[in-house]
Amino acid sequence: MQNIKTYFLLFLLIPLTIFAEDGSQLWLRFPAKNGISADKIISRGNNPTLNIAKKELANHWQGQEIELRTDKSLKNLKGGYTIKSVQNRLVVTAEKETGLLYGVYHILRLQQTKSALKNLNITEKPSYDIRILNHWDNLDGTIERGYAGHSLWKWDDLPNTISPRYEEYARANASIGINATVLNNVNASPNMLRKDYLQKVKALADIFRPYGIKVYLSVNFSSPKVLGGLENSDPLNKDVQKWWKDKAREIYTAIPDFGGFLVKANSEGQPGPQDYGRTHADGANMMADVLKPYGGIVMWRAFVYSPSKEDRAKQAYLEFVPLDGKFRDNVIIQIKNGPVDFQPREAFNPLFGALKKTPEMVEFQITQEYFGFSNHLVFLAPLFKETLDSDTYSDGKGSTIGKITDGTLRPAIFTAISAVANIGEDKNWTGHHFAQANWYAFGRLAWNHDLSSEQISDEWIKMTFTDNEKFINPVKEIMLSSRETTVDYMMPLGLHHIFASGHHYGPEPWGDYKGGRPDWSPVYYHQANAEGLGFDRTKTGSNAISQYFPPLREVYGNIKTTPENLILWFHHVPWKYKMKDGKTLWEKLCYKYDSGVRKIRDYQKIWDKNKAYIDSERFIDVQYKLKIQSEDAVWWKDACLLYFQTFSKQPIPADIEKPVHNLEDLKKIKLNMGHHN
Repeated sequence: MQNIKTYFLLFLLIPLTIFAEDGSQLWLRFPAKNGISADKIISRGNNPTLNIAKKELANHWQGQEIELRTDKSLKNLKGGYTIKSVQNRLVVTAEKETGLLYGVYHILRLQQTKSALKNLNITEKPSYDIRILNHWDNLDGTIERGYAGHSLWKWDDLPNTISPRYEEYARANASIGINATVLNNVNASPNMLRKDYLQKVKALADIFRPYGIKVYLSVNFSSPKVLGGLENSDPLNKDVQKWWKDKAREIYTAIPDFGGFLVKANSEGQPGPQDYGRTHADGANMMADVLKPYGGIVMWRAFVYSPSKEDRAKQAYLEFVPLDGKFRDNVIIQIKNGPVDFQPREAFNPLFGALKKTPEMVEFQITQEYFGFSNHLVFLAPLFKETLDSDTYSDGKGSTIGKITDGTLRPAIFTAISAVANIGEDKNWTGHHFAQANWYAFGRLAWNHDLSSEQISDEWIKMTFTDNEKFINPVKEIMLSSRETTVDYMMPLGLHHIFASGHHYGPEPWGDYKGGRPDWSPVYYHQANAEGLGFDRTKTGSNAISQYFPPLREVYGNIKTTPENLILWFHHVPWKYKMKDGKTLWEKLCYKYDSGVRKIRDYQKIWDKNKAYIDSERFIDVQYKLKIQSEDAVWWKDACLLYFQTFSKQPIPADIEKPVHNLEDLKKIKLNMGHHN
């Protein structure tokens, strides 16, 4: 057990060693500096974005002559582009230069993945207008839920000293179509809106602009009171409205293309309009009105829950559905993919589809707060896809979250999708070489949510490591199964939020924070007792199923028809309940945990066999992390099975590896850091 603690602390405290192959190039490992000659790149104009596109071609494109062409009639592509083979030339056409840049990265990706480059006839239109990273970076350089070192943003050095990584960051995002970034934590400091900080933000905005990236800020609702010295921050107070109006003018004077505000209000102690007896709509609309003249938007988070007897999974729906249709047209409600909190698996958030007259956007988490931090290899594209492809039935069959939020089913003035970034100042950006794939996957799905997890992993492996099929196929198998494997060794069958308190790294199913918030305690979520396990959300329990549209509420309300991967999310299931394969719930739980452990060990064997195909530096880094993950999987299995066994009173099946830890020893482990977000 001591090993787990040692590994964990090592990876928090020791920066990554700098190697020749340090992962800093991400997936942008194009042929270096031997592209086509300048006379083979045909374009008109001299625009900073166009110049970047031409530079990328001159450095890396090894194909035929290429023409970059803007065409105002392509407005319907919403920032997309076409790529066509015309005689001996490739022609990239877009309404604006940013579209040309995206088109250039597309053909470089085709070259890098050894795809066919003849007879191209490609039209690309992004799924979402705004494709945005949310950074949870603080002004002191720390990152909440960040596992790749300190923040990229060196606030003390800005605006005078510019890190070269700012432009590298912008380039990486542009290469996958990300066009927006929120620079700071949703638990925002009012100081972010100080005049001196806005000059620092301007410096970043100026670097990002040629790459097509707009800057947004998280704002603290109490800023007028804290920064402006006003009596309060009541959104209906005329002085408060004037303060925000003046602040908006100051921001847009410095940054004319500023994107807008992200707001976390009346959640987990953050200030908000409810402090003054006002609604979320009152608060959001006040901000929306001051941004409207400049084209700015408000992304208002639906992650709200307060101390309540009500099931935490129901609270966002209960607060926001009564406000449907009361928000300004430049407000969009940002909704976490699940109703609790970025769990390895959740039922989808029932708020999706329920807001019929209000635009909605998905919030994913790229950073692995609940997925073993940067120690565990977990490819998140399958999770993202599971959410986007979930059918809400809100507008009839086929009302997937993707189609509701991308404007297909509900035409919107603008559409958006977001994810909490996993980027820090580590050389490899994300702490784990494979965590880069989750940044990449979010960008690719934000651009086109019809892409498959397999296609995305295939691209990323070829661009990041090698195009050798002997490496690609087994590594792709690891990536595509890794999310399910992690669910198996952490929280199978719909279990959720049984993490250690605060930092969320390891298991603590026994956690019962008496006197504190019940909904921060693992026992609140798993409800284990002598009868069985799981949270009853049917009519006999919290009735969370009533928030889903038919037929889902009937499907989830019946233990026989509930998908088994969510059975403990919706039902309190008897220990001896017969599952579909004939095993009892207890037996199934044991085999799931065991399966997770076995699969991680298989990953170790597969990885070890692939040493010959990649550089030794990254091979060793990943090998070391897989060792930690394998030990953590055993930690999870032993902690959960030994603890739940105290209720089930059932033996662990004979063909399952016996626990190597003692329950009382496991309960003594304390890794204390961080808090919720």
